[in-house]
Amino acid sequence: MRNLIQPPAVSRILPELFILENTSDDNPRFRLAGTTICSLMGREIRGENFAALWAGSQQDDPVRIAAGVMTHVVPALINATGYSVSGRSMTFEMVLMPLRTSGDICDRLLGCLTPTARSTWLGNEHLEFLALDRSRLLYERPARLVDAPSHPDPVDLLPVQESSGLGEWIRRKLNLAMNDGEQGKIDPPRDRFGRGL
Repeated sequence: MRNLIQPPAVSRILPELFILENTSDDNPRFRLAGTTICSLMGREIRGENFAALWAGSQQDDPVRIAAGVMTHVVPALINATGYSVSGRSMTFEMVLMPLRTSGDICDRLLGCLTPTARSTWLGNEHLEFLALDRSRLLYERPARLVDAPSHPDPVDLLPVQESSGLGEWIRRKLNLAMNDGEQGKIDPPRDRFGRGL
């Protein structure tokens, strides 16, 4: 819910945050944008369409991703490369998280745009556009059920007779395993030199 977000709690990353709001034509636009994002783009982007950040040939995909996050209420991660006018580039991560203002309808997104590395030129040159590299949904995958390994019956792990020694019990189990479970003949007990007792 929008009213549960407390700016002081995210003050450290507040300049990198933005909020997108949905429009009637499913073309999200910036309702708010942090100072770092506006500085990167070299302009105030509040009120602009989300598509305005992206390369002209790629605008449809990021817009579809943002609209899909709101429709399906599933967060997404976008990896993008930002290009400056001089041709320099920097990789970015953008997280899009569903946000509701009221009721059950998700009509906004809380986003965060951060460079994957720091660079001296990034503060001095503005980005001309972002290019979409890849994206993925951040939904929680249900735990995969794994068949429990078969464990021996605890009774099979105990020596048959109290008087039997551990060595005899191990020998009996090995013989059973070598004979494919046949419970026929079991070697007689032997002393430490291998002679029959």
